[in-house]
Amino acid sequence: MPFTVYMPKLSPTMTEGVIAKWHKTIGDFVESGDVLLEISTDKATVEHAALDEGYLRAIIGQEGQKIDVNAPLAVFTEKPDESIEGYKAMPLGETPKAEVAPVAAPKASVPVVAKSQSKVLASPLAKKLAKEKGLDLASCTGSGPNGRIMSRDLAKAPAAQVAAPSEQMIVEEALSPMRQIIAQRLQESKSTIPHFYVRQEVDAAPIVALREELKRLEFSYTINDFIIKACAIALKKHPEINSGFDGKSLKALRFSRVDICVAVTVQGGLITPIVFDAAKKSLSTISQEMKQLASRAREGKLQPQEYQGGSFTISNLGMYGVNDMTAIINPPQGAILGVGAAQDVPVVKDGQVVPGKRMSLTISCDHRVIDGAEAAQFMRTLKQLIENPILFLSE
Repeated sequence: MPFTVYMPKLSPTMTEGVIAKWHKTIGDFVESGDVLLEISTDKATVEHAALDEGYLRAIIGQEGQKIDVNAPLAVFTEKPDESIEGYKAMPLGETPKAEVAPVAAPKASVPVVAKSQSKVLASPLAKKLAKEKGLDLASCTGSGPNGRIMSRDLAKAPAAQVAAPSEQMIVEEALSPMRQIIAQRLQESKSTIPHFYVRQEVDAAPIVALREELKRLEFSYTINDFIIKACAIALKKHPEINSGFDGKSLKALRFSRVDICVAVTVQGGLITPIVFDAAKKSLSTISQEMKQLASRAREGKLQPQEYQGGSFTISNLGMYGVNDMTAIINPPQGAILGVGAAQDVPVVKDGQVVPGKRMSLTISCDHRVIDGAEAAQFMRTLKQLIENPILFLSE
């Protein structure tokens, strides 16, 4: 008996998905649990496995096509020789059948080109002189045989018009579902959340030195691992920063657990996998989890529960050599930390100018739930932890 497979709802905000890749072809027998296709959602590109076994008989949603949630994707049968003639794959509930709106190709820009003087009937001398003096032969009346333009006719020739530059070519490019949701949420965040910022410069030499020493002992950590651990402890000490805001109920959200989202760049945008209960995890555990999460994020294999939620976000652009960065809050969270690179700079120590390393940290806060003094106290604690990493190595 034929049955239909529908576009699943893979995240709370998902209303449609784009079919990135089919892993099965028509006629294949698909077992329950087999990866059927990859779907680009508003969060990431994820693999979708078959829930039931059967023979793939018809593919309704093609690669690159945008499909509404609960709209048909494919038709299966329980037996390979069953007919699907007359079977209509209907959407679940009241969802309309998915359609792909035709995208009009952008109009090609047509440059304005001056008429070629080589096609005008003129003597070689007339052409040469017209080119040297910038005269328009096409507007000149010839007195030679068959109306041929002679050099004597150039006295009344108007100046040639200079060809206009070609028009700017503007191509409209459709945003991926991930890019659309990033654009929507960040625009809402920046326009509706009263952001304020607190910037703090910290001495990065201690964590850089500790990282090198641990590397020598064959323990591999990133600077971001230290930042995550330090933030987790600081958030535990300053729970008012580990907060959010519900724009609908106009209520503060106080998170009982420190779940830190870490921004990871992926194809077409970014995603924020979560280190859950980070305050209770050791540096080594955080490091191992982040390596796995970042790798699976770039492969599009994160599960929704691994990137939905969180109580605080870290966005680090230090690996690109950026001095500092100011990030936009990821609602409903109340704060996000922007991290710059650990840079070699001259510093004054004991009255002497000596080589040093400095790192810029900027916290963006939602003023509806966090005050400036609270943010400043959090940054002071964070600075102390980063400059004295021995304080959290044993935790």
